Amino acid sequence: MKEPLMRITHIDHYNIRTRPSDLAAVRDFYVDVLGLTEGARPRFPFPGYWLYGGSEAAILHLAATLPESAPPISPDKPTGQFDHIALKATGLESAKAKLAARGIAFDARLVPGWNMMQVFFTDPAGLKVELTFDMERERHAL
Repeated sequence: MKEPLMRITHIDHYNIRTRPSDLAAVRDFYVDVLGLTEGARPRFPFPGYWLYGGSEAAILHLAATLPESAPPISPDKPTGQFDHIALKATGLESAKAKLAARGIAFDARLVPGWNMMQVFFTDPAGLKVELTFDMERERHAL
């Protein structure tokens, strides 16, 4: 059977990177001001939170992956601590083939303990993009 073509279905989440010491302040802002709630998160090897709105999908991922020696959080940075945007997609093999055919370097990773594949790459404006694939759905599409 032929591999399905890549298709983007919706924006999945956005990611903010912080120093470990700044993580609680950023989490508290989104919980207290916007009403997001902490929810399930894979066992990544770094501290963080996945924050949810009114659905089963986390809309904000917080990742304390910056060293303490990095500059602290500040509202004066043009894009703050923004790291990447994630798009939910289908057609994993098609996506990897398309990126490779265009000479776009990418990094594909399984999410620890979750049935999800992430494909990271950079767009021409320098923005990191993540395509997120539900591997159970991918298997059934073949």
